[in-house]
Amino acid sequence: MNSSHRPLLRSLYNSRRHILFNNHTRIGSSIFFKPCSCTASLAEEETKKLLNPTTDNPPKPPADHRQLALEQGIFTTSPYSPGSPLLLPNGSDMFLKLAACLRSLYPKFGFREVITPSIYKKSLWEKSGHWKNYADDMFEVRGRGASGAKKDAEIGEDETYGLKPMNCPGHCLLFKAEKRSYRQLPIRFADFSTLHRNEISGALSGLTRVRRFHQDDGHIFCRPVQIYEEIKKTMEFIHLVYGTIFQLGPYRLLLSTRPKENYIGTLEEWDNAEAALKSALETSGREWSINEGDGAFYGPKIDIILKDSDGKEHQTATIQLDFQLPKRFELEYIAPAPDLEQKGAVTRKTDPKLLETSGPVTPVIIHRAVLGSLERFMALLIEHYNGTYPLWISPRPVVILTATDSPRVTDYAEHVAYTLHQSPWAKSESQGHVDSRTKLQKRSSLLVPYARQTPLHADIDSSKRSLGKKMVEARKKGYNYIIVVGEKDVADETVNLELANQYIKRPAEESALMHKDMSKSGIGKSTDDERENALLDGGSAFTVEEGSSVEEVSEEEREKNRDRVWYIQQLPSEMRKAEKESGKCAATLKLGVVQRLFGRQVSAYL
Repeated sequence: MNSSHRPLLRSLYNSRRHILFNNHTRIGSSIFFKPCSCTASLAEEETKKLLNPTTDNPPKPPADHRQLALEQGIFTTSPYSPGSPLLLPNGSDMFLKLAACLRSLYPKFGFREVITPSIYKKSLWEKSGHWKNYADDMFEVRGRGASGAKKDAEIGEDETYGLKPMNCPGHCLLFKAEKRSYRQLPIRFADFSTLHRNEISGALSGLTRVRRFHQDDGHIFCRPVQIYEEIKKTMEFIHLVYGTIFQLGPYRLLLSTRPKENYIGTLEEWDNAEAALKSALETSGREWSINEGDGAFYGPKIDIILKDSDGKEHQTATIQLDFQLPKRFELEYIAPAPDLEQKGAVTRKTDPKLLETSGPVTPVIIHRAVLGSLERFMALLIEHYNGTYPLWISPRPVVILTATDSPRVTDYAEHVAYTLHQSPWAKSESQGHVDSRTKLQKRSSLLVPYARQTPLHADIDSSKRSLGKKMVEARKKGYNYIIVVGEKDVADETVNLELANQYIKRPAEESALMHKDMSKSGIGKSTDDERENALLDGGSAFTVEEGSSVEEVSEEEREKNRDRVWYIQQLPSEMRKAEKESGKCAATLKLGVVQRLFGRQVSAYL
């Protein structure tokens, strides 16, 4: 497309968008959009045949993250900054928890976080190739008194600047800042900097299509011989997050190849890069397909695609192989037998005489994003959970209701909120309170840095309204847990805890252990087979109900009941007893017990 036509087409699209996409505002979100490190434009009909939604049973009607976010106080928008959502405290909590979760995993995968500028001179973007291939989607900025021209064709302070749409050029500057040896590679940089992309106004939508966003950006500078292992580790990172932590359901791997136009590098370089990614995909053991011509302008990529609850495709994670930027920025490291090293041909059998000569070698860059745009990933999570979240990521995890408005009770409510705020899962880990019936200790220990960064927030409702009205409102708002405190609780240092709106889905590794755990726990007096059938048939969690029949319950309901059985086993004995007697998970507990309970809840899901 001729770039001179883009403004006209943008205006035409905006003026006709409501007619073209009436009642389907998301369908046109990828028009005029160029693929980049956190998003991909896909053929709608093709991907519909390939992909499954992130939820096995999407809510009906489909959940809309914009409506859910409004109800749960997650974000708002303003005409003064279109395409730049303003995150409210609840949304900010979710955002920070996502970032902290990834940060806690960075040491395991060898990443070090860096901080880079948001604005660079035009000459940098010309060097990287973005100004030629991506300028229409960038924001141009001029400094005080600048004309935007170069003096005597030299780079100067009078230059035009550009807000960065991606982090790779800045990370190249960081790599180039020091002399590098092959022994130091791979070097892995991670960055959560704010990015800006000049999306057309008609395509903007909630958190899924924005102009300002944050990306869990990462760049791996490696030797050619290290490409396969680094891609393999990155795919393991992605599976850990998508499959184990978030349990988002099936996702599709797509290999996006060289665009037909507007790309840099030779055909041979592109063929080599695509062959390297194909090799990694073929040995991954996962199903994948080719998305012809949808690679970034500097290299091919592996895209991870998810569907939201109404079937719209979104690229989230990405792995991109780049031989071009290192050349453009003249990056190098010193290694023996540089000619063989550049081809990735140095092995243990290499002639020792060749290894006696060292020289400069150009590294390879692997661009990677696990969540992609954090804002877009938040939107997918909001719709995936449909307003009912796991405790650790919930925008409204806990609310404390006062039974009276006396100063003693309101002061105690604030004390309870402060106590719960003190990293309960970190305390649970340090005191050895992780449930011994699970095998999650090792995985949870990786997330101690996460626990230190994300204290649990508890709202307080100390209004003079009746307790009944406050309870109704708390349930309607979707709090995971509701705590009630009164005069007696002040004296006894207790709280009344009720499980109200908790997302229940047992971790994958718990499935195989479940039957064994049930028999060890001594629940009920029936045989193991009788107990399991009763639980799966939707009866009481602890007794076999007379007249229950396995055939009366669908497999979907049985699976939900399996999840519920697992979840209830994590609760204190007082709550299990109440659930057995009344079907309501509520009990009076010591404050320390509640704090440890929340610790186990977070450890189990993470």
